[in-house]
Amino acid sequence: MPPEHILSASALTRDDIEEVLSAAEAIAAAPAAHQDRLAHRLLGLLFFEPSTRTRMSFAAAMQRLGGGVIDMGSVDTSSVQKGESLADTVRVIEGYADAIVLRHPSEGAAQVASEFVDIPVINAGDGAGQHPTQTLLDLYTIEEAVGLEDIAVGIVGDLKYGRTVHSLAAALSRFDVDQHLIAPPSLQLPDHVRYDLDSAGVQVHEHTDIEACLEELDVLYMTRIQRERFPDEAEYRAVAGAYRVSAADLTGAREHLAVLHPLPRVDEIAADVDATPHAWYFRQSANGIAVRMALLEQVLGGSR
Repeated sequence: MPPEHILSASALTRDDIEEVLSAAEAIAAAPAAHQDRLAHRLLGLLFFEPSTRTRMSFAAAMQRLGGGVIDMGSVDTSSVQKGESLADTVRVIEGYADAIVLRHPSEGAAQVASEFVDIPVINAGDGAGQHPTQTLLDLYTIEEAVGLEDIAVGIVGDLKYGRTVHSLAAALSRFDVDQHLIAPPSLQLPDHVRYDLDSAGVQVHEHTDIEACLEELDVLYMTRIQRERFPDEAEYRAVAGAYRVSAADLTGAREHLAVLHPLPRVDEIAADVDATPHAWYFRQSANGIAVRMALLEQVLGGSR
């Protein structure tokens, strides 16, 4: 059973991950059987940063389980604009909802929030920190596409500020996966993430070009260069557009190669890749419903 709070992929064991993925597979096979599992439960959405997929898929997942959703809405129209602290905000929402999904620009915000409430807090992204529920749907998609054992995964782009990357790298360390990290020197993995991988005995290969390892990969996980995370605009401009994959670039790839992306994409994946069998990113996004339904059932006790 996953922990009550879902704050970091690093805190999830292999058993936790496999339990969620197995439950998600069962939900995807028979969604109607789960339509009343969380009846009369309410999920509070607190998004201090923009979101499309995470916000909407959590809302859809909760409603498909028969529960309801309350949404703080835009930060600009909330009491945050009046100076309300995060601690006070989550304590207020605790009085309205049975669980909180929190996205916040500050790394560690979900951990802080969890210390002030007695209901589950689910981290939907904390700055450049973690995004554990994205990782669970990533793993579900990888398992669906090529399995999770004895594979090579290339993770491309903003490895320094990319929270999806930090979470995915940690979770993949629970499986027999060779990780190829592809980034410019200025956007390599943070030292603490790399230390955790080294401590786990993960086989890590570092590259600056996709071509250096593309033919070896089973999964190519593309990410955008996150302009909003850079403290210096000049630093962003120096690496913007550094990696882009087109259909022609994939001609030498393995036939079963799955291209993933947490989305939104900017120009990292050309539109002509969409029509190839390598394109898994829209399927990946859709998988967020079943995975988040499974997670909500387990966190809120709906599967008991």
